[in-house]
Amino acid sequence: MSLIESFESLLLSNGVESKELEKLFSRKVEEEVVVNQNVEYEKLLKGRNDCVLVLRSLKYSLGELKLPQTSRERRLRAFCFRNASLFFCTVSSSFKLYSMRNVAPLETLVMDEAAQLKECESAIPLQFPAIKHAILIGDECQLPAMVESKVADEAKFGRSLFERLSSLGHQKHLLNVQYRMHPSISCFPNSKFYSNQISDGPNVKTEGYVKKFLNGPMFGSYSFMDINEGREEKDGITQSWKNMAEVDVVLQIIHKLYNKATTCVDSNEKISIGVVSPYSAQVAAIEYKLGRNYNNSNIFKVRVSSVDGFQGGEEDIIIISTVRSNRSSSIGFLSSNQRTNVALTRARYCLWILGNFDTLSNSDSIWEDLVFDAKNRGCFFNAKEDKDLANVMSSWKMDVEKSIDDLIVGKWVNDLQITSLLTHENEPDMDMNNALTMFQGPITRSRAKKQLLILPSISNPIEE
Repeated sequence: MSLIESFESLLLSNGVESKELEKLFSRKVEEEVVVNQNVEYEKLLKGRNDCVLVLRSLKYSLGELKLPQTSRERRLRAFCFRNASLFFCTVSSSFKLYSMRNVAPLETLVMDEAAQLKECESAIPLQFPAIKHAILIGDECQLPAMVESKVADEAKFGRSLFERLSSLGHQKHLLNVQYRMHPSISCFPNSKFYSNQISDGPNVKTEGYVKKFLNGPMFGSYSFMDINEGREEKDGITQSWKNMAEVDVVLQIIHKLYNKATTCVDSNEKISIGVVSPYSAQVAAIEYKLGRNYNNSNIFKVRVSSVDGFQGGEEDIIIISTVRSNRSSSIGFLSSNQRTNVALTRARYCLWILGNFDTLSNSDSIWEDLVFDAKNRGCFFNAKEDKDLANVMSSWKMDVEKSIDDLIVGKWVNDLQITSLLTHENEPDMDMNNALTMFQGPITRSRAKKQLLILPSISNPIEE
C-alpha cells in the first residue's frame, strides 16, 4: 500500500505531462531505467516498475493457493482447514477436526489454562492420531474446573490432567517472570502461593508503571481499606451474600476516578477498572447501582464480575469487595486460596481491597495473613480517612438506621392494630389515634425501641 500511495503522490505532482507519461508507461517493466533529464519522470518510472513487480508476485502467490472458484461458505471453510497449519479452538470444539477431510496431520498440541480443564475435556484433542507432542500450560494455584454436583466433585470429576500429571511427579517448567503487576501487588501472592519463585519483569519496575490515579496514600499501588461499619446480608432470591456499604464505597471510588480522568486536561490516557467480588449478589448490586453511567466513555471502562469470571483477565485498576462482615469471622468460600489468588493477581497498576478488618483478621484463613501483611507494609487504611468515602459511609449508615426504624414502627403499628381489634373493641380510651400520638415528633431508633417496651403494658391485657 505504501508503494501505491507513493506512486499516487508522484502522479499528482506539478510538471508531469500526459504525453511523457504515455511514453514512460509504454516501456516494459523489464527494461532498465534510462536516465532522463527530469528527475520526477525517473521516480515515476521506478515507482511504476516496483508496483508492477509486487502485483505480479502477489498474483503468482494467489495462483499457487489454488483458491476455490466458489462463494459457498462450506467449501471455503473446507479449503481453509485443508491448507491451515495452525488451529485455534476450545478443547470441546476440537472434535470438529475429526470430521474434516484432507486436513494435514496435527503433530503438536498446546493446551492453555490446562489446570482448569477436566480430564475428560483434555482427552478430546489428545486423541488426534498424529499427535507427537503435547504441551500443557496452566496454574494449579488458581481456580480448577467448575463442578456443580457434590457427588461428582467428591469423585474428583473436576480434576485436571495437569493436576494428575503433577501429582505423579512429572516434571514442570515454571514460568518465573511476571510482566503484569506492579511489584507491590505481586509481593503478597508471590510469597504465599509461589514460594517467592516469581520475579518481576523489567517493565513493571520502571517509573512509568507507578500510577497515581487518585490523590493520597490510600490510593497507591496496593492498599487494604477497612470498611468496619459494613453489614453482610443474604440476597432474598439467590441466597448469596452482599454488603451495601462496600457497594456504595466502590461506586464512590469509581466516581472519583471518572472525575479525575475526565477533568485532567493534560491526559487522554485510557483507564480500565475491574470490580471483583466472590459473591454473585454483590456483583449484581454493584452492576445495578452502576447502571450505564460510563458506557459511552472512550477513555473510561468499568467491568464488574465474580472472581471466577475474571480468571485470565486483567485491568489497570482492580477493586476487590470481600463482602463478609460478621462477629463470628465466618467467610465461607472466600477462604479459598485459589479464588483469592485469582482475585489478587488481576491488576496492572493498582489493587484496592475493601473489607472488614475484624472479620478477616480472625478468619483463620489467607485473608488473616493478608490484612496483617498490609498493616506491616503500611498499606492498611480506614476508609473513613478519605472525606468522600466517609460521607458515603455516613449516608449509608443513616439509610440503614432509617430502614430499621421503619421496620420497627411498622411492626409496632401492625401489632397494635391487631391487638386493638381483638382485645379493645369496646374500650374507647385505647383507640389508634390516641396510641399513635405516642410517636409525635421525630422517631429515632432508640425511641422506637422504648415505645415498643411500653406497648405491651397498655395494649395487651393477656400479658398483664
